[in-house]
Amino acid sequence: MPALTIKNIPDDLYIRLKKAAQAHHRSLNGEILYCVERTLRSHKVDRSEHLSIARSLRAKTASHPLSDGELEALKNKGRP
Repeated sequence: MPALTIKNIPDDLYIRLKKAAQAHHRSLNGEILYCVERTLRSHKVDRSEHLSIARSLRAKTASHPLSDGELEALKNKGRP
């Protein structure tokens, strides 16, 4: 398996990685691998799940229609 050396890690990042590794009961190497995998892993979107959530939200708000003017007024309420 290939090895990788990471140089010039800022002190604050090193400390945060070390604390995260301890909190997750991992080695520092394991925590770094976890972070890299999580960041680079392809994220597949389940379209049917998103559509289902959107339809549910639309159904909940259908009886409370707001005009553009009302939305604008609500956004600006309390602003100088």
